Amino acid sequence: MYIYLPIAEMSVPAEAILALGVFVGFLSGVFGVGGGFLSTPFMIFLGIPPAVAVGTQASQLVASGVSGVLGHLKKGNVDIKMGIVMLGGGFIGSIIGIFIFKMLKHFGQIDLVISALYVILLGVIGGMMLFESILSFFKKGGSDKKTGDFLSGKFASKLPYKMKFEQSKIYVSALIPAFIGFVGGLLVSIMGIGGGFLLVPAMIYILGMSPLLVAGTSLFQIIFTTAFSTVLHAVANHTVDLVLSVLLIVGGVIGVRVGLAMAKYFGGVGARIFLSLMIVIIAIKMAFGLLVEPEDYFSVVVR
Repeated sequence: MYIYLPIAEMSVPAEAILALGVFVGFLSGVFGVGGGFLSTPFMIFLGIPPAVAVGTQASQLVASGVSGVLGHLKKGNVDIKMGIVMLGGGFIGSIIGIFIFKMLKHFGQIDLVISALYVILLGVIGGMMLFESILSFFKKGGSDKKTGDFLSGKFASKLPYKMKFEQSKIYVSALIPAFIGFVGGLLVSIMGIGGGFLLVPAMIYILGMSPLLVAGTSLFQIIFTTAFSTVLHAVANHTVDLVLSVLLIVGGVIGVRVGLAMAKYFGGVGARIFLSLMIVIIAIKMAFGLLVEPEDYFSVVVR
């Protein structure tokens, strides 16, 4: 059954969008990764304009993250004070990102930039995950990395506006978590991804926070930043397609539940290699579309 997307100005099979939501939700439930960096490329493969894919994906992140935040709040795994400081940087990053997005859209380069950024991002992430997974076959034991080493450096110790975060048990300049949130805001507004795969390691290895607190606090910051970014996209760029968003959310809710139920059957190095290979393949496919000469240089589409 085909359904018309008013903002994308095209008809797509409703089953394909629902299946995409289920698939991405399943991966989120099994591997614990946000689906933003996967669903946006898949929407582009289905022919949805990248600008609409980014704007709509931001709205899906809000819906999928609320239940997770509520669960973490019940368990006391959210540092509200840290999350608010990160939100300050996230809002600024979102505003700047929306401005860059609108400027690129005005010059007609937004589709190219989004695709190129995803090729770089997915290529780097997939490559690092694949490298780490392969090393796990030959190396056992925990990581030698120490958390919070950055805070003991001279540069970090000289930064102003130091604050004490009681729940995280750290004393640090508010500029550092605000900058981490700023990067997350940029990623949400320009690429439609929550940025958890970057924020979580930064909060662990730069701020030295507990992994339990990091998961809840990062998600707390992401849902508010993505909600803010979604409103800006809808008002300034008109790239949020509610019909597409509803289909993705419905499929995502189903997929997450199935993924959580099946998570106990997946794990170990084999599962990580599968995920990393899939990310690398997506990056290669997107790069192929950017670099290979098209059959037709020009095409006329009636909408």
